[in-house]
Amino acid sequence: MAQLFEVHPENPQPRLLKQAVALLHKGGVLAVPTDSSYALACHLDDKAAADRLREIRRLDEKYHLTLLCRDLSELANYARVDNKQYRMLKLGTPGPYTFILEATREVPRRVSHPQRKTIGLRVPDHHTLQELLSLHGAPLLSTTMIAPGESEALNDAREIRDRFQHQLAGVVDAGACPSKPTTVLDLVPMGTGGDAVVVREGRGSLAALGL
Repeated sequence: MAQLFEVHPENPQPRLLKQAVALLHKGGVLAVPTDSSYALACHLDDKAAADRLREIRRLDEKYHLTLLCRDLSELANYARVDNKQYRMLKLGTPGPYTFILEATREVPRRVSHPQRKTIGLRVPDHHTLQELLSLHGAPLLSTTMIAPGESEALNDAREIRDRFQHQLAGVVDAGACPSKPTTVLDLVPMGTGGDAVVVREGRGSLAALGL
């Protein structure tokens, strides 16, 4: 049964977050709060955990998974970013945006898009998740917490635990999140003189990015 970690949204208890991080290191998949609904998250370098994450959502290998990063400097380790792309990233981080970029060799090939060799990256603006990332010490592989066959992102930790208690190792409960997923932007065309492509309009404002 999934462990429930009830933490204060502004001052999450480090002891509880360390217990959640321990589950990640053991190969567990967690439901974690973000600034745009809850998300599934696991250790980037754990193939079995990544497979379980995809299985919970029933996603195939062509579906873009996302790396949750602490900041832009960490993001730059996992994506090739030119000056034009960097300026847009700076406008949208931290925040409810997912950016698709060309993956570097730091990204395991099995988690990048099999044809395009791209990866989704984001820097969330959520205190509890930032603390969890800091304690983990590396990005987390993630995807929006949407139940198979449904279209709405889940934002209630107890409902997530009730519905997925046998598939998740733990749920970090920092209170309700927005129930709208991130805005997804493909920045790869910018690297060859093109424009950013809006893949999905979500919580993040396009106007804030000059789009």
